[in-house]
Amino acid sequence: MRMIAAALLSLCLAAGPAAAQTAKEGVNPMPKPEDIRAVAPALEAYAQKFVVGDLWTRPGLSRRDRSIVTVAALIARGQTVELPHYLALALDNGVKPSEISEIITHLAFYTGWANALNAIPAAREVFRSRNIGADQLPPAAGPQLPLDEAAEKQRATRVGEQFGQTTPSLVQYTTDVLFRDLWLRPALAPRDRSLVTVSALIATGQVAQVTYHLNRAMDNGLTREEAGEALGHLAFYAGWPNAFSAAPVVKDVIEKRPR
Repeated sequence: MRMIAAALLSLCLAAGPAAAQTAKEGVNPMPKPEDIRAVAPALEAYAQKFVVGDLWTRPGLSRRDRSIVTVAALIARGQTVELPHYLALALDNGVKPSEISEIITHLAFYTGWANALNAIPAAREVFRSRNIGADQLPPAAGPQLPLDEAAEKQRATRVGEQFGQTTPSLVQYTTDVLFRDLWLRPALAPRDRSLVTVSALIATGQVAQVTYHLNRAMDNGLTREEAGEALGHLAFYAGWPNAFSAAPVVKDVIEKRPR
C-alpha cells in the first residue's frame, strides 16, 4: 500500500522518469512536492490527503477507469505538463497503448485537432520510455465493430432535421466520419469511448451533449455508480464549477435509467 501511495504521489505532485525525459526537450515538468510547499503548502496537503489518500482509492470506479477519465480531461483542457505522469500511470493501471492511442485520436474530434496534437509529444516520450512500438498501436484502418443501423438511422435523421439546412457539411461529417467510422474502431471499447467523450465534455464545460453520450455509455455497460464516481473524480481534475454544471444532467440521466 505504501508503494502504491508513493507512486501516486509522485505522479500527482512530482516529476517522474517520463517527465524528466520530456523536460530535456523543453517541456516544463510538473513541480516537485518541495516546490509546491514553497508556494502553496495547503495545496500539497490537500493533494496528499484527498487526491492521493482518498480519490484514487475510492471504490465504485476502477483505477483503470480513473486513468481514462483523467487523461481525457487533461487532453481536453490542453494541460500537457501533467500528461506524461498520467499517461505512465494509465499504463500501470492497465490501459493499453492501443487504447491511449485511440483516446488521443478520438479527442481530436471532440476537443479539437490542436489539443490532440499537443498530446502527441508527451505520449511519444512515454511510449519510447516503455519500448512501445507500432506493433502495439491500432492501425489507421481495418475491420470495424458492427453498427446498430436502427439507432444510427434515428440519430442521423434527428440531426439532419435540426441542422441539415444550416450546415450540411457538419451533418455529413458527423454521420460519415464520427458515427460510421470513428465510433466503430475496435481498439477502444464503446463503453470506454463514451466515458472518454463524457469526461472531455464535462472537463470543458460543454454539457449540452452529456445526456446523449452518458446514455450511450450506460447502454454499453457503464453503471450508475461509475457515472457518479467519474463526476466526483472530474471535480479535482477539471474544477468544481465544471463538475457542478454537469451534475444536474448526470443526475437526470441516472434517475431515468431503468433499474
